[in-house]
Amino acid sequence: MSAPFPFSAIVGQDEMKRALLIAAVDPHVGGVLAFGDRGTGKSTTVRALAALLPQIKVVEGCPYNCDPERPSPLCPHCEGDGTTPEGAKKASKGRRISAPVIDLPLGATEDRVVGALDLERALTRGEKAFEPGLLARANRGFLYIDEVNLLEDHLVDLLLDVAASGENLVEREGLSVRHPARFVLIGSGNPEEGELRPQLLDRFGLSVEVTTPNDLETRVEVVRRRDAYERDPSAFHERWAKEEAKIRRRIERARRLIGEVEAPEAAYRRASEICMALDTDGLRGELTLIRAARASAALDGKKTIEDESLRAVAPMALRHRLRRDPLDEAGSAVRVERGLGEVFAA
Repeated sequence: MSAPFPFSAIVGQDEMKRALLIAAVDPHVGGVLAFGDRGTGKSTTVRALAALLPQIKVVEGCPYNCDPERPSPLCPHCEGDGTTPEGAKKASKGRRISAPVIDLPLGATEDRVVGALDLERALTRGEKAFEPGLLARANRGFLYIDEVNLLEDHLVDLLLDVAASGENLVEREGLSVRHPARFVLIGSGNPEEGELRPQLLDRFGLSVEVTTPNDLETRVEVVRRRDAYERDPSAFHERWAKEEAKIRRRIERARRLIGEVEAPEAAYRRASEICMALDTDGLRGELTLIRAARASAALDGKKTIEDESLRAVAPMALRHRLRRDPLDEAGSAVRVERGLGEVFAA
């Protein structure tokens, strides 16, 4: 199987690429929703990011990807925080793996998503054992849902519960298992095929609009690069290896720097001014705006959140949080830009 299309070789889609990099630097931003036209490379961009993510260290044999330095007290494999002799022994045996990026198919059953009784062990040994599902595999990584707006309601409810708590509780067939399930949720879809439930929409920290390029040169370059990749994937990857390495190092540097990025009082006030000008619901918009601006500043090597960082991330942090206005036919992106113009002109 050939490696995914290189992230650095993707033409256009700058906002989506920036949002994914922000989520890679700070998972607490809350995930990324990419809505737009079919065939614009949404899935390609997400899978390209997977190859860029720095490796993580996990407890040897742990199906929940626990960190050896901070085993989860919820993990049934690591036995709490590692303070028991057996737990400490397991935690000391760490290994490095690629950061998980797990696909959640639309047709997935609930058992496959949350986990279920291991039937093979139950039938062959008469033992009740838990077989972890996709949520377990996605812990400390990314969970990707293509066509997220078509996801069945019962799975949406399940994801909302897990996203809010950071843990997955499974009680069935005489089993009761609780395990850590903290992941960055990434969704993509075509708005023409249906809207996303408001409860799930609100759980995405960032929302980006992906459109078909409307200028000739960009379209030609997209086709040229894709054709070159399909004709010789190895040579294409080799050609972009240096650019990929640069982005990987950039993510690693930003992760180290983000703890040092300060948010001055002016940044907090500016964030609230923006949200008030746009009449966003609740205060989650301000919190996401500050977090995203901090990660964006870290990516740029800055140690202070400035107006430039706030303005750059405001559209992706706020466009899906606007109240519906039946008297305003302008799209959410236009309304955000209009609001930003008013705030920064003052």
